Amino acid sequence: MLVTIEGIDGTGKSTLIEGLKTELADLNPVFTREPGSSWIGGAVRRGIKEEINPIAEALLFVADHAVHVNTVIRPALREKKLVISDRYSDSRYVYQSKTLKGYIADPVKWLKDMQSEWTVVPDITFLLVLPVEESLRRINAERESTEHFESDGVLREVQENYMKLTEEEPKRFVIVDAKKDKEEILKFVASVIRSKIV
Repeated sequence: MLVTIEGIDGTGKSTLIEGLKTELADLNPVFTREPGSSWIGGAVRRGIKEEINPIAEALLFVADHAVHVNTVIRPALREKKLVISDRYSDSRYVYQSKTLKGYIADPVKWLKDMQSEWTVVPDITFLLVLPVEESLRRINAERESTEHFESDGVLREVQENYMKLTEEEPKRFVIVDAKKDKEEILKFVASVIRSKIV
């Protein structure tokens, strides 16, 4: 089973992932992330910092996803393992649809078409939702510098894009109120994952 954790920056995804490592340890899950740890993932992070051409940036994300699916996701799923990914395709759809405006007529369709024949669709996606002003407060409290994605206007549009995805695939998404206590969120997410394992 493939589980993904999504949400705008500052919603507590990393904290949740760390908690799940302990909470679900008996299930021996595979934890992973996008961008990944390959050299392509490193190129993605460098591209974000250098604010390269949006099309080049998007293609790097897709290349990283291809490596991730081929080397981590599919092998783990073949072994019937539970896979939990910190960000996945939905992050690309919602962030790149913002950055690709003016470059690509329909960014989400363009991105989905590129990977439609070889990607793996998550079984369940937890979307952590938080007011943008609280997200920015958390980001500014935790980091000395921010990336070009981490601004009020960008995050508001990205969150709206996430909500559009939940409307398109309501059976896959579980919306989580990220304002709640982190332990409450952890227990809820872990219980939902356990309920889906057969």
